Order: sequence, then C-alpha cells, then structure tokens
Amino acid sequence: MGADLPNFDVQTLLDQDLQALDAAKHRWAKTSVADRIAILGRIKPALMQVAQGWVQTAARKKRIAHASPLAGEEWMSGPFALMAACNGLMHTLAAIDRKEFLAHLHLRRLKNGQLSVGVVPHSIWDRLLLSGVSAEVWMQKGISEVNVDQHAALAYDIPPEQRHGKVALVLGAGNIAAISPLDAFQKLFIENQVVLLKMNPVNDYLTDYLKAALRPLIECDALRIVRGDGAVGAYLCGHPLVEEIHITGAKATHDAIVWGAADEGARNKAANTPKNHRKITSELGAVCPTIVVPGPWSSADIRFQAEHIATQKLHNSGFNCVACQVLIVPRGWRHTDKLLASVSKVMSRYGQREAYYPGNEQRIGEFAAHAGSSDAIDRGPLAPACVLADMDRGDESWLAQHEVFGTALAMKSLEYKDAESYLEAAIEYANDRLYGTLGANILIHPKTVREIGCQRFEELLQKLRYGTIAVNAWTGLGFLLAPCPWGGFPGGSSRDPQSGVGTVHNTFMLEGTERTVLSAPWRPFPRSLLSLHPTLLPRPPWFVTNRRQDVIGRLLTDFQFKPGWTKLPRIFVNALRG
Repeated sequence: MGADLPNFDVQTLLDQDLQALDAAKHRWAKTSVADRIAILGRIKPALMQVAQGWVQTAARKKRIAHASPLAGEEWMSGPFALMAACNGLMHTLAAIDRKEFLAHLHLRRLKNGQLSVGVVPHSIWDRLLLSGVSAEVWMQKGISEVNVDQHAALAYDIPPEQRHGKVALVLGAGNIAAISPLDAFQKLFIENQVVLLKMNPVNDYLTDYLKAALRPLIECDALRIVRGDGAVGAYLCGHPLVEEIHITGAKATHDAIVWGAADEGARNKAANTPKNHRKITSELGAVCPTIVVPGPWSSADIRFQAEHIATQKLHNSGFNCVACQVLIVPRGWRHTDKLLASVSKVMSRYGQREAYYPGNEQRIGEFAAHAGSSDAIDRGPLAPACVLADMDRGDESWLAQHEVFGTALAMKSLEYKDAESYLEAAIEYANDRLYGTLGANILIHPKTVREIGCQRFEELLQKLRYGTIAVNAWTGLGFLLAPCPWGGFPGGSSRDPQSGVGTVHNTFMLEGTERTVLSAPWRPFPRSLLSLHPTLLPRPPWFVTNRRQDVIGRLLTDFQFKPGWTKLPRIFVNALRG
C-alpha cells in the first residue's frame, strides 16, 4: 500500500468510526440470535426501498444503455444476492439451536470417503425457480456425518456471555455490487466481528444505498461504511484498532498489504518478514477455464452453449474475477469450429457495451502483446473488441499465469481421442498450468457423462482443484447462490495466496469446506422435455442473451423480499419470454 496518508480531517473521522466499532465489538459478539434475526428482518425492507435506485445508478455508472435488459445483471448481482443472503442467514439462525439446520441438508459419501453436503435445492422455491440446478459442498477429509455438526457455525458454540468480538476491515471490490456487503456479512454473522467497510473508489457510488439498506447494523455500531482511495486503505490496514482484514481484489494489492509496496515488499517477502501480521482472508481471482468436452452435441446444443460461453466471458463486460479466460477445446472434434464460430457470433451481437472498469485498455494491450498472432471479435463502435489468443501460438506461460480482468479470451486445444482421456488431460492442464483456484466450468453432454460413467466422472471432478466447479453451469452462479461457500481451493497462504484464503457467503456456516460443485440442465426448457433430465428452467436470467433479464431480476428480488405463490406466474411468463 502507498506511503501517503489521508489528511488530518479524514483520519479523525476514520478514527472515530473505528473507536465506535471497538467499543461495540464485544456487545455485538454477545448479541442474541433473536436480535440478529430481527436486524436481518429490518434490513430486507430497507434494502427493497433503495433497490431500484441502486440498480439504476449502477447501470448508469457502468454505461449500460438506457432500458437495456443488461440492467438485470445489476439486479441479480446486487439487491437480489444481498436479499437472498438475508434469507439464508435468517433460516440458519432460526435453527441454530443444536444446529438443527443441518438435519435438513442431504449428506452423502463420495467414493474417496469425503462428505458431500447438498445445499441447493433446499426449498420448494429452489425447485421451482432453479429447476434442475443443484449445488453440493464437498467437505475436507476427516469431516463425516458423525462430526459435521462440529464443523458448522463454530462462533455460535461459544456461550454468548463468553464471546469476544473483533474489529474487521473489509476492503470492498469495485466490480460486483454485492461483494462488499456480503463480505461484511461473513464477518458480522459468521465470525462475530464488527466491520469497517471501505468501499472501492470504482463503485463507491453505492455507499449511500448501502448505508440506507444496512442502517440497522450501523445503528447498533456493528458496521461503518466509508469511502477512500489507496491512502485511506493503507491507513486503515495499519490502524491499531483493526484486528483482521478481508480483501476482494488483486493479488498485487494483497501482497502490498502483507509485505509492503514495491522494493520494500519484495525484500520483506524474500526474508519472510511480513509488514502486516494481522489475519488476512481474501478472494483474489484467477485465470479461470471452461472445458468443452466433446460429445453428441446437436446444432441447438451448440447455439445454447455458445450463449453460455459468451456469458461466462462478457457478463459485467468481462470484469469478473471468475470470468472465463481460457477456453479449452478438443482438437479434432467435428464441432469445435462450429462452436467457436457461434461464440463469436453471440459476442458480436450481445456484447455491445462499453468497458467501464479503469485500466482495461492497458490490460488488454498487454494481453495482445503476448498473444502472438491474435484475432479479435468486433463488438460494435462503443465496445472494445474481445481480443483472442491461441495459446499454442502465443506466449503460453504468460497467458496462463496472468488474470486479465477484461475483454480477452485465450484458447487452448488439447488432443482428443476419447472424452475421458481428454477431460483428464484438460483437468491436469487447468490444475498445473493456469494461475489460481477460484472457479472452473465444464460443458459436457449427459450422454458423455454416462459413457464415462457417473462414478468415474465424479472421480475426475475430485482431481480438479478449484473452489467452485460448475458442470453445465457457470461458476458465477455459485456466487449468486447464498448457501454456497465462495473462495479459492484450500491451500492458499500469505506467501502464495493463489485465489485467496478462506470463504465468504456460505449461509449454512459450514467450516472445513473444500469446494462447491454446481450442476445445471444441459438443455433449457422446453427442449429439456425431450431429454432424460427435464427442467422448467428456460434461458437463465444471468445469460447476456436473455431479453427480459432486467424484469426477471427485479421480480426475483421482490420474491426474495417476500416469497409467495402469487408472484410465481409473472416470473415464469417473463422467464419464458427471455
């Protein structure tokens, strides 16, 4: 972090905020479950009241065209995600006594002995609105059906009168609106810590909306929300009242906090003498892969999965830590060229939006310089082209190790003889060559899974070292689903954090998690009716191609606010029209 300090007046205000939090930290830790549920219950209407303005402001700041369906992204990754987290935490807290919430989760043993905890679907609403979507949390070795209760909601095992709080600093992310408040919820409700949330300058326009929505937490001195540049962040990271830090951002920022900036940081890291000794948790992004597995894809399958891949790249204009950056495709498969052509067509038609995040041009230029003879997908007069790189012709080592965070996509071809050996080779490549462990996607036809064998396919997934794995889904869905732990694969450290240390979200408060495995229908409704895996889910509302995602996002947020049967018809009608 930089050596500059904020001016005296700013320091004074920050000191006052931290003093108020420090005075309240033990009181918050001792706050009863009933009071916490009541606070979450008060947040929901406060959030609903500001949701429309929040979304409109975010869409404008991200240069989304007026009345564009893409505003639905801001509903889904903003108010919807936060509202869903309130519901999830309230549900868990209501059954925290003897950890009764665990009794309603499906437990099963994997072949290697690990415990899998089914967290989605969890309610009738999940089965209707996320028809065919499932999420399992695979626990670390040593956790079983017998002792899983010893690995959940650990902060609540301590009697309230014996609890001691801490002051946590949360350094917010600038891209996705819900990241900052959800990171704060992790500290507040799962770790019993009060929070100073410093907004990222890129999206600090959300500050007033979050202050209004989270006022119940501010009023009891459990939360403060502040704006500030790098100097403010550096001051807070070194403040004596800050006891823990959580950051969502870049590895370079993480290293500057832990070791120091520039030459000082390099010297400290070499000598293993960290500048900051606080406990620091993080989510730091990755070079995320999407593995295309060959199989009996129809023309309709190719079109749908092309929309899927385009979404993985262009959601939020490409500024996602879990955006697809490397597309792994089979060399010699008869549909590879058709799929790539279809992806290009979708990106050209639906990717016409400006690049709002600072530094995109520089990052894309650097990517292009290492891409060799690169190509690009034109996305219209206002949007930057999506730069393409063939990793076999470019600087593969650089492309594999640098997260671009923007509109760039690398492609890696692997030899294809049969689906199983190809998938195993793709998993080995992702594990050993690509930077980070945050999220990996696999697109595979159900018939191909049956040919490989469901048990063997699960064994292959066990080899894939990522915090979230999405089978016929996008790992970004794992971010949106409140019960799913979100973070890198375990094993990150201060010296080599990879995609970060620890997890967030995780409304069932599971400890000792290893990864989340998502599965979604191969075909959308109504084509799914002809398959062995029927689903009511049409084109998903998070797809960049969804024509009604702005309406669906608003309706789903309202549904999370107050679920009810009478709200379902409008959601289903608009989903079908999307």
